[in-house]
Amino acid sequence: MKQPICGYHLDDEKHWVAELHCGHFQHVRHDPPLITREWVLNKQGRESMIGFELECKKCDEGAPRDVDA
Repeated sequence: MKQPICGYHLDDEKHWVAELHCGHFQHVRHDPPLITREWVLNKQGRESMIGFELECKKCDEGAPRDVDA
């Protein structure tokens, strides 16, 4: 199920995590050549992706929310 990004935070290992509207978290790493997400490397890029929809596997599985959104 697609869910829009509504914010970000850094995890304990300093990797960016998208906060989705549904209350789930999802890592958004830039890890070429496997994953190319250069937009995650700077604030302007991350802000430009607010509202972008990511596939949320946790929603598909009926998992509880990671946070109160």
